[in-house]
Amino acid sequence: MANIELSEQEIIRRESLAKLRELGINPYPAPLYPVNSTAKGIASEYDPEKGNCQDVCIAGRIMSRRIMGAASFGEIQDSTGRIQIYVKRDEICPGEDKTMYNTVWKKLLDIGDIIGIKGFAFITQTGQLSVHAKEITVLSKSLRVLPIVKTDADGKVYDGFSDPELRYRQRYVDLIVNPQVRDVFVQRAKIIATMREYFNEAGCLEVETPILQSIPGGATARPFITHHNALDIDLYMRIANELYLKRLIVGGYDGVYEFAKDFRNEGMDKTHNPEFTCMEIYVAYKDYIWMMEFVEKMLEKIALTLHGTTKVMIGENEIDFKAGYRRLPMLQAIKEYAGVDIAGMDVDQLRETCKKLNVEIEPSMGEGKLIDAIFGAYCEEHLIEPTFITDYPVAMSPLTKRHRSDPTLTERFELFVCGKELCNAYSELNDPIDQLERFEEQAALKSHGDDEAMFIDFDFVRALEYGMPPTSGLGMGIDRLTMFMTGQTTIQDVLFFPQMRPEKML
Repeated sequence: MANIELSEQEIIRRESLAKLRELGINPYPAPLYPVNSTAKGIASEYDPEKGNCQDVCIAGRIMSRRIMGAASFGEIQDSTGRIQIYVKRDEICPGEDKTMYNTVWKKLLDIGDIIGIKGFAFITQTGQLSVHAKEITVLSKSLRVLPIVKTDADGKVYDGFSDPELRYRQRYVDLIVNPQVRDVFVQRAKIIATMREYFNEAGCLEVETPILQSIPGGATARPFITHHNALDIDLYMRIANELYLKRLIVGGYDGVYEFAKDFRNEGMDKTHNPEFTCMEIYVAYKDYIWMMEFVEKMLEKIALTLHGTTKVMIGENEIDFKAGYRRLPMLQAIKEYAGVDIAGMDVDQLRETCKKLNVEIEPSMGEGKLIDAIFGAYCEEHLIEPTFITDYPVAMSPLTKRHRSDPTLTERFELFVCGKELCNAYSELNDPIDQLERFEEQAALKSHGDDEAMFIDFDFVRALEYGMPPTSGLGMGIDRLTMFMTGQTTIQDVLFFPQMRPEKML
């Protein structure tokens, strides 16, 4: 192991560790400790008149200490919150040996150490709920100094652990000293649980599909490539699970869904991480109109579960997720916000239009990406309230059924909130001949330099040739949904461990 330069405090803590061992105290004992109470549990259950909570065993991290001779106050933090502890020398050291108090508690333990406390709950003369310690057990010695977040008289935080670089790299520290961060991930778990309950009640089955794939299908994105040594073949990390889930619809399931880890070898910013969580659901005998209503009711349910109201603050905007969102066809949105009618334009006309509109484009872009560039530059920023953008041109939607009333369009929608896409849904293409032609068009784009264009998945076409019922499918990014529902502004704040450049370690 490389030599690591230690700070003065880290040296002192290692010396304390050695002294604990010299005293016969194991600073990292066996994991079994008979916890029967939590900070939150004691706060909610203790009743001075009943005299309950008189045999509590709690464990947590020391967050503060005030030593006053033969008696001390401290504060420990467990997974539910903080609670004050009262430590009296003659209580934890009833005999002549006062080592546990005078040496261990006062000198060898530090902020950040994890200890166990056995004792009873009481209210101090100042009205503070506390645990009167009868016994202290060292459970884990902390060798690094915690950043101590301070608050002023008005409760405003200063000297906090707030640097994003440090917070994301050392999420374990972030979770210790910034309890509100933990709340975000509790809410994330509730979002997923609510969605799972909603899908199960709709009769859908949760399934799992491959992460390593021979063909990266289901989306237009650049994949990560790896190599399987035993088979001596390259494999791709999943960019989407769509084509596998639709194979299951072919196989006879009426509704399947999956919370999937997907991977896309693309740029990183406040709303994109190369590894992300996407939920996809496919329901037989439904269309994209049905799916819009399904999504509205789901988001309304999530908002109510998390906040007790359908209204959620996202940045400076109060967004109402109550069902009944605006529905706006894509070409109409471009006409409304960009002031041009692109219906019927070919590739050359679209390129010329992009130039007139000062929209940045690349030579490899085909019809679909040119339309998307115009839409992104002129429309997205206006879509603040939940808005379904519907009826995309065929060139933008290689896996989508053609529109029942206009074959140049598809039955597709994306939901936008605060100018960002939240989900993508189709009436799924189930015509195998049409699907193969769309794949071939994608292959042509790839041959002209579009490295995000789709591969031809002949096995998926074969599956469709056996017959897939009319189906509606939906993909929704869980990370972005969590951002919206918890009021976070960056995807890094809803991922425990976001991707970052490797840290240079000594």
